[in-house]
Amino acid sequence: MITMVRCSGALALCVALVSTAWGGSVPTPAKRPAAAAAQGQAHAQAQASCNRGQFRIVIDVGHTADSPGAVSARGVNEYDFNKRLATRIDHRLRDMGFSRAILLVTSGSSRRGLASRVARANESKADLFLSIHHDSVPDRMEQTWEFEGKKQHYNDQYPGHSIFVSLDNPSYQSSLLFATIVGKELKARGMQYTPHYTDAIMGSRRRLLVDPEAGVYRYDQLIVLRQTHMPAVLLEAGSIINRNEELLLAGTERQAVIAAAVGTAVDRYCQLRPPAQKEDAVARGPQRGRPTAEAVQVSGTPTDDQ
Repeated sequence: MITMVRCSGALALCVALVSTAWGGSVPTPAKRPAAAAAQGQAHAQAQASCNRGQFRIVIDVGHTADSPGAVSARGVNEYDFNKRLATRIDHRLRDMGFSRAILLVTSGSSRRGLASRVARANESKADLFLSIHHDSVPDRMEQTWEFEGKKQHYNDQYPGHSIFVSLDNPSYQSSLLFATIVGKELKARGMQYTPHYTDAIMGSRRRLLVDPEAGVYRYDQLIVLRQTHMPAVLLEAGSIINRNEELLLAGTERQAVIAAAVGTAVDRYCQLRPPAQKEDAVARGPQRGRPTAEAVQVSGTPTDDQ
């Protein structure tokens, strides 16, 4: 369980606290009464520091009905999966007291929908942005099968979720902090991330894994991550091109698990975030260096398909 302390220094320290709190290697001495009391007081202060009724998060439904994204192994559009899960997360947050949560649904073409989502998110002055998606694989990695008399495509090799942040987001360290908490909460509930984004077979879709414990990758070119003015994270909840995982992701049980993980992560981020995001400008500086081509391949232009 995470240590509930409010971050007053660099955000890198917050991320370190999150990492060690879920089973890191820092040894913990036996608690003495005074230490236990101090820890209890810090926990209470952290809880009080998060005003759920004032904290505003945008839950973005990835893609649009006109440009629905990937297609599942059984022929269902990704947009339908995204909307169901995002709605479930929105309900969970509101039940927790995050009454200012915003469920962001857009329409139109891919590019038009992207521009609208970014503009509306920025206009909302939100504290946090989370884009909900479901994953697939490059076309060349698909296989064919027949489902209900129709030819469909599948790939059963790469189950699991993945989480993305952009170094170009103005609040990169805050984005990474929230992404790390989400990944740890999913892991605590028995879910595993997919490591295949580090494989050479992914070609231009290969990504840099910045947190191997939480399953957080860097995807700097994503418009919804780099052009939003608040900390932003994209969650690929699982692979709908995988026939077994598609069934799980379509079920209410898996959706409830993911919604619970996100709800807890939002609450913990709300408690841990520093009072001023300006620290990010300092904290992200040393991480500006790009990985080499051997480490990761990325395109050179902003991505407009999310």
